[in-house]
Amino acid sequence: MRILTDRLMAIANMVTPGFRLADIGCDHGYLAIYLVKNNIVPYVIAMDINKGPLERAGEHVTLAGLNRKIELRLSDGMNALKTDEVQSAVMAGMGGPLMISILTKGRDICNSLEEIILQPQSEIEKVRHFLEDNGYNIVEEDIVLEENKFYPMMKVKHGKMKLYRDVFYRYGRLMFDRNDPVFTAYLRKEKGQFLAVRDELLKAPDTQKVEIRLRELSRDISLVEEALAICVNKGA
Repeated sequence: MRILTDRLMAIANMVTPGFRLADIGCDHGYLAIYLVKNNIVPYVIAMDINKGPLERAGEHVTLAGLNRKIELRLSDGMNALKTDEVQSAVMAGMGGPLMISILTKGRDICNSLEEIILQPQSEIEKVRHFLEDNGYNIVEEDIVLEENKFYPMMKVKHGKMKLYRDVFYRYGRLMFDRNDPVFTAYLRKEKGQFLAVRDELLKAPDTQKVEIRLRELSRDISLVEEALAICVNKGA
């Protein structure tokens, strides 16, 4: 059996054992196969918008002998999923705006779920704002370093949430309670990247576009420095 990558293993660890699961954007189906093969979940509906990955997932499922426990569906987001078919859903490997769109269009499906596990690839701050505004509560967060790239992720359930501070929308309030060296490394890398971009922009001609980007970077640097200060105070 193929060993999961670190980021997929972290997602697998967030899934509640015993729940039927929908893997939205299943790619090659490795997560679904791992979860069923290890008796973590009894059934997976593996979904993807593209035929190619879904066909490859089908080949892997057949090789694993799990055709009765993993169902494949061609689907744009949650469109091919019915209410109450599953209790848990995973969305990984996609940008934050696409994730928000899928959650919005699949609102009725989402309302029937017990949990959703999200791994946004971009604009995670907007994702957290969306979750707060739409009746979700982040109950667990994690971050993984894989092949020199950081992957933040979260488990959400229905409920009220108020993050209050910009730094928590950007980096996740629960992450600061973990004393996770990977999280601290992520923040340091973020700060270094922001400073490098700012230094390059300061050398560029003074245009309105440059001024706007410098203001954005000023906020970015302020937030990551605040995050690092919180980590220091907590001993991370």
